[in-house]
Amino acid sequence: MGRPIAECLIAAGHRLTVHDARPDAMSAMIGEGAAVADNPAEAAYAAEVVFTSLPGPREVEAVALDPEQGVFAGLRRGGTYIDLTTNSPASVQRVADAARKRDVAFLDAPVSGRPPNMTVMVGGREADFGHCKSLFAAIAANVFYVGPSGAGAIAKLVTQYLGYTNFIAAIEGMLIAAKAGIDLDTLARIVPVSAGQSRTFDNIPRGVLSRTFAAGGTLDIVAKDMALACQLARDAGAPAALGALAADMYARAQAQGWGRDGFPAVARVLEAMAGVELRPEAKR
Repeated sequence: MGRPIAECLIAAGHRLTVHDARPDAMSAMIGEGAAVADNPAEAAYAAEVVFTSLPGPREVEAVALDPEQGVFAGLRRGGTYIDLTTNSPASVQRVADAARKRDVAFLDAPVSGRPPNMTVMVGGREADFGHCKSLFAAIAANVFYVGPSGAGAIAKLVTQYLGYTNFIAAIEGMLIAAKAGIDLDTLARIVPVSAGQSRTFDNIPRGVLSRTFAAGGTLDIVAKDMALACQLARDAGAPAALGALAADMYARAQAQGWGRDGFPAVARVLEAMAGVELRPEAKR
């Protein structure tokens, strides 16, 4: 995600210094006019605004809070730190507290989709959001201010809960159809124009029936997000029975070693339970 976001910011006329744990990711940006830093602190030192896009809470806290090489070790007072990671509200609050002590603005702004047409959900002080609206407009088509620190993370986790719980339900529905003997290719054309339609269902014909299991997000990322969403539900005292079952399916798929595959690989867990593969002409 970092490279296309950086490209959007450069296209909007901003000067960037970039850092990534993978040197090849940074080398690609040099040709586009970005300077390269050896660590997050160096990238933040001369910046007015720092963006990070990271795998999860552990990485965010390490990158932000490391006393020698973290973002806060370099970002000056009055600067702004925007984290685009799908994070836990508890981790967001720890980073927000650290930012406040350093007189740095902090926005949790997880994203959905791909730049420049993605959606951003922003938590933090509304005045800080206002100062950064033009930056968000450069990378996303849909920008929502949700509320105080942590609100962006909550909104993103709820959308992940809805989408990826729905995907498990969709796989189960397709397995019912396969076991009951109807053609899955036909059903895959019916669902998008019926009550069962959803954006996540679109991954079934292109990622499951094709047997490529390709998708925009890896199984590891989706499993992480579902675990965080279920923890959020527990913390809030809200029911999450369906999500807990879905999260278990993703965790089982991870245990099979499919974490780096696209998230539709979870279908293989349910296929094994049903004793049938999801193909246009399913084996019965």
